[in-house]
Order: sequence, then structure tokens, then C-alpha cells
Amino acid sequence: MEKQQTNGLHLPSEASQLPTRNADGLAVPELTPEQRYAFDTHGWFLVPEVFTGSELKEMRDFAARLHHEPDTIPEHERNPLGGPLQKLIDQPLVVSLLNEFTAHPAVTSHECYGFSVESTSLFYRTPGMGNFGPHNGNGLLRFPGDVHYYNAFPGKGHSPHTRVVWELTEVKKGQGGTLLVTGSHKSVYTAPTDIQNPESDIWSTYGCPGGSLLFFTEALTHSATTWTNTDNDRIAIFNLYSPVDSGFARLYKPHPKLLKAMPPLRQTLFRERYVVGNVNGASA
Repeated sequence: MEKQQTNGLHLPSEASQLPTRNADGLAVPELTPEQRYAFDTHGWFLVPEVFTGSELKEMRDFAARLHHEPDTIPEHERNPLGGPLQKLIDQPLVVSLLNEFTAHPAVTSHECYGFSVESTSLFYRTPGMGNFGPHNGNGLLRFPGDVHYYNAFPGKGHSPHTRVVWELTEVKKGQGGTLLVTGSHKSVYTAPTDIQNPESDIWSTYGCPGGSLLFFTEALTHSATTWTNTDNDRIAIFNLYSPVDSGFARLYKPHPKLLKAMPPLRQTLFRERYVVGNVNGASA
């Protein structure tokens, strides 16, 4: 009787080649050492003014229209992936961060991303909107099955549940931007009672011009807070990502017409979550 082969087979080498260009053909930059260090140690960092001028105005106008007059937008584009907002989901800086901290290399190639879009939302806030409610943190102590964790070993960090926020309008520091407890993704102690006070120094936040980009790991303690800026409303796109082999919520699927119109690489952000055979562009 022939002895059954029991050794596992390696995935082809193509499966561990992270995309170097996004779906629009734009080069994906390397994270700087400062950005890697900030995300690993702080759990978040901000990139100001990624978009400016007419490009930013087009996005902001579409988002405002989506909020105020959704019926004027074709049904398949009536969501935060519609129109000019679609390119935000795999903008090169986003791919750069997710390649480093979220992608699963075994299900990645130059033709498919190693992460998926778990949700996308438009936050439109006028003064008085936004509720304080701290959540997450203690990411080093999460049990298997809960993707709100963060783990690391020398030279490599892993954030399987990663939030990307596009602030399309100006955020004035202390007037309604997302609150973050710096370093709490690695905390091992219960948070002090002061965490229930949004004015406490335990909270970090930011100010930024419109068109800025915020990254944070969902393992970090964070919270919304009341928008108090009376000079402009908050228009922000919140996108959430997970590795292709796992996730927290149901698989997110755009409108079929919208998905079909996307470039092939962008479509891979919405493929089923599993490992074996889930690599576009890899030979058998």
C-alpha cells in the first residue's frame, strides 16, 4: 500500500508578494520607520492633507449629497464607496499600512490584496452630534476568535482589525475628533475610572485640515465625542479592514453593479474569507 503523503505543501512564491501598486496603478509607498514605530507604540497616527483642492471638494460634495440628497445618486453608487469616494478604500497610503500590519501574506499576491473591507460608513455630524462611549483596549489579552487584538514580535506588529478614517472637513483639536487612548492596545491592566471622562488627560486626540487620514488599530481604546466645531460640519469616511482569512462581521458586499465596475484588484477587497486557494495570480 502506498504511503499517504502527510507533509503540507508550501504556497507558491507568488502568494507572499504584497501588491506594490493599487487598483488605480499608483505606487504603494513603504511606511516610514517613524510611521511603523508610531502605529506600533501609540496604536494610531495621522497623515495630514492627503487630498486637497478640487479633488477633496469633489469627495466632500459627494459625501454631503449622499447625506442630504441620496435619491439624486444612482442606486448602486448610493453608499460610501460611490463616486469619488471609491478610491479611498485602497488609496496607496492605506495599502501601505495594511500591507504591513493587517494583510495575511499567504493569501496575497500582486493581483489580490491580503485584507478585506469589513465595513464602510459616512459620519456626518453637526454641532451637538456624537456620543461618548469608550470601547476596546487590552488588545494583547484578547482570546482567539476575537479579532480586536494586537500582537507583535521583534520587528513585526499585527493588527487584524484596523480602522482608517478620512477626515474630509477640518477637525479642530478638542472639538469632536475621535478620542484615542495612546498605547492602550498593549495595555494589560484595567483602565482607571478616569477613562469615563472625555475631558481627562488620558485621552489623546488631534486637529487636522480636511483631506487628512487617520489610522488606528481597533485594539486601541477609542471613542466618539460630541462635535462642537461650529465653523463646519464633520464629514468623515470610516473604513474597517480585516485579513482575508478572518473577520469580525459578515462579509461586506457592495451593490453588484458597483462591484462589477471596480478594477479587478479592488474587487479582491470583497472576496470570501478563507485561506486555501484564495490567491489571485498564484500558479497551481
